[in-house]
Amino acid sequence: MPKGYVILTEVIKDPAGMDAYMRAAGPTIAGSGATVLAVTQPQVIEGEWHGDRTVILEFASVEAAQAWYDSAEYGRAKPLRHASADTNAVIVPGFGPPPAV
Repeated sequence: MPKGYVILTEVIKDPAGMDAYMRAAGPTIAGSGATVLAVTQPQVIEGEWHGDRTVILEFASVEAAQAWYDSAEYGRAKPLRHASADTNAVIVPGFGPPPAV
């Protein structure tokens, strides 16, 4: 089963509000078993990118990523993010080569 990745791009409007969001969301991420792969301002090498911060989280599976996002615990943190940043969020599966024949 491929890993699942949550990718968020954020235009931060309220840094103090985002700090409160990160304090609320952090324990939910740790409790889900996810790994934080990046929290950074990306270097755009082609086209346009939304936001001044990109976050990439790695989960054991797409289902685990969706379960975290839909959890009641994370649900309490989401309004803090919504109030503090304009965000795009996606869940994508990791890539695995096709099985050998």
